[in-house]
Amino acid sequence: MTEQTTLTRANLKTPKAAAIAGMIFSVLLIVVLWLLRISVPDDPQEPGSWLNSQSGTVALALNLVPFAGIAFLWFIGVLRDRLGQREDKFFATVFFGSGVLFLGMLFAAAAIAGALLISFEAAPAQLINSATFHFARAAAYSVMNVYTVKMASVFMITTSTIAIYTGFAPRWLAILGYIFALMLLFGSFYLSWSFVVFPLWVLALSIFIFLDDRRRSASSAGSSELKRT
Repeated sequence: MTEQTTLTRANLKTPKAAAIAGMIFSVLLIVVLWLLRISVPDDPQEPGSWLNSQSGTVALALNLVPFAGIAFLWFIGVLRDRLGQREDKFFATVFFGSGVLFLGMLFAAAAIAGALLISFEAAPAQLINSATFHFARAAAYSVMNVYTVKMASVFMITTSTIAIYTGFAPRWLAILGYIFALMLLFGSFYLSWSFVVFPLWVLALSIFIFLDDRRRSASSAGSSELKRT
């Protein structure tokens, strides 16, 4: 049984390009947030006039969300791979759970917004400034700006804590994660662009992992050459 497990682990190796997943997620999420920012007003009680002129831009943003989610799952896998045997069960549960809940809330908000677009195409005159529109708009706003943001902050706090205790990432990056997480927890209602700090932090962490993996690969290759000579 042990020999079979060892062979399985040897065959199932993390792809070298997996660290790029975090960068892809960050770029896609920033693009999504920017497209929504320039298309949809901040006020959740607005009548919905943007559906007439900006529905195409919003649809593009919503279609990018699933790809960002897939990349984020790969990013979680990269972090767990770097932790290896150092992964603590308690922090691993909160870390993985908050990441999955973040994706679930993000997809839920995107699904509600997509339902608005589909409903508008079916009956544009009846939807704008209707009770159904206001309910769906408020639901998407609450899911995104309350639950999604809070899960992102929990993910950052947990990941930063794991980084400090295990050393898989620099301490300064973990401290930056704490600062950004507190900004999301308490300042998301006051700073409309506060959520962008999450993909920026993931981007910084992914770049470090990518460069560190390349450095380790170069170091191991150099050591192999020395042994051969």
